[in-house]
Amino acid sequence: MKGITKSFAGVPALRGVDFSLRSGQVHALLGANGAGKSTLMKIVSGAYEYDEGTMLFKGQAVRHKSPADAKKQGIHCVYQEVDASLVPQLSVAENVMLDAIGAADSKVWLSPGRQAREAEQILASLQVNIPVKKKVADLSIAEKQMVLLARIVRQEAKVIIFDEPTAPLSGAEADTFFRILSELKHRGTACVFITHRLPEVMEHADYVTVMRDGRNVHSGTVDELSMEGLVTQMLGKTFAEEFPKIPAEIGEVILSINGLKQGRKIKGIDLTVCRGQIVAVVGLVGAGKTEITRILAGAERPDGGEIYMQGELKRFKQPADAIRGGIVSVPEERRRQGIVIQESVERNISLPLLDRISRFSFISRRQEQGLAERTISALGIKTASSKLPVKYLSGGNQQKVAIGKWVEKEADIFLFDEPTKGVDIGAKSDIFRIIGQLAAAGKGIMYLTSELDEGLGIGDIIVVLYDGSIAAVLPRNEATLEKIMYFASGGQEENL
Repeated sequence: MKGITKSFAGVPALRGVDFSLRSGQVHALLGANGAGKSTLMKIVSGAYEYDEGTMLFKGQAVRHKSPADAKKQGIHCVYQEVDASLVPQLSVAENVMLDAIGAADSKVWLSPGRQAREAEQILASLQVNIPVKKKVADLSIAEKQMVLLARIVRQEAKVIIFDEPTAPLSGAEADTFFRILSELKHRGTACVFITHRLPEVMEHADYVTVMRDGRNVHSGTVDELSMEGLVTQMLGKTFAEEFPKIPAEIGEVILSINGLKQGRKIKGIDLTVCRGQIVAVVGLVGAGKTEITRILAGAERPDGGEIYMQGELKRFKQPADAIRGGIVSVPEERRRQGIVIQESVERNISLPLLDRISRFSFISRRQEQGLAERTISALGIKTASSKLPVKYLSGGNQQKVAIGKWVEKEADIFLFDEPTKGVDIGAKSDIFRIIGQLAAAGKGIMYLTSELDEGLGIGDIIVVLYDGSIAAVLPRNEATLEKIMYFASGGQEENL
């Protein structure tokens, strides 16, 4: 690929990117969230067309107009969500042979027996032992991944793009994946490996490309740079303090979490939040931030651990229990979980406070309107009217409504999960100001984000997550972007 550019609605996603891939190579593609990695690979795999540049495959100019075009040339993708590529009601054998069964030009009938024999041979060649008559719905994530790989191998793939393939896997399952990756490499398959896990890159990749802000900023063999060098390339050389930080007096401990666990996603989390304190919990995609938020908000149950509010043990069976216990949440998926988009700004703001503004099940319209007007003014929500449906507001103003509905609720802990997702820079600044004011009012804040610079900009304490565990706890005055990225990518304290 030479000089590849791609824009969406006039906003550049790729800016003159060069990228090359060789047979029998494991090529790691790295970059922070939004760097352009996925867009580049979607062009390779035919999901997107490029605007400008040149793409050559085996020396011939190509332009894939669909994923089917790419597959005809032997280019395939394996995503984290393998379920989307498999048919759960069918057997392992049927899924492995699915492309052959469904081929429009196929004139050969494949009997169930032949399907089973061919599937067994392919799986055996990958040293994978999965019963071929078993339904895919009954397999683990790792087994489903192996079935998808077997299907791709049967199609004689020339290029396989792996997007965060080890994120849902346990350590032993990841070992199996890397054994198969090595086998594919020895067969001459070119493998692209998109990941945030730098130890895996250092151990298993041959070549590495780092992207930042839609550009290729580094390409070279994996031994050219250390983990620290890769982190520097991913982040860039400068960090400007652009987040308003309102001073707040830090008081007593409000929330205490001990040994919180949930499956393989959360592996024994210990942390505390004090009055007036902003605890930034940062980690790359898949680190476990959202799972922690949902447990604390009562939306999911933990497998183990304890949650204390002001020294009192709490067990939340549903979100209403958490709200009564003093914990409120602004979730990542605000349009599905944080606001009711068909309802008005006024009604969204009043929903958590209906007990205060109603009597005998009748809502006081005067009180509801007064509450909405106070909140709109305090948070700077831009709306033509408090009666306007929330769906007509910008993303940033929708987020302010999602926050605003809790402002007059007597809560002690505010959970913010990716609060600046999909909002413009002006609204970001307003959201930071609002959070700072809540902290100054004595609220405890947990700010969970994959935007590492935001965590550094707003947090009094930065808790870095990696693979469901706390990798580091950094006081604000000791934290740097390089340190945060290092620990978030799997770096160890003793190697720093």
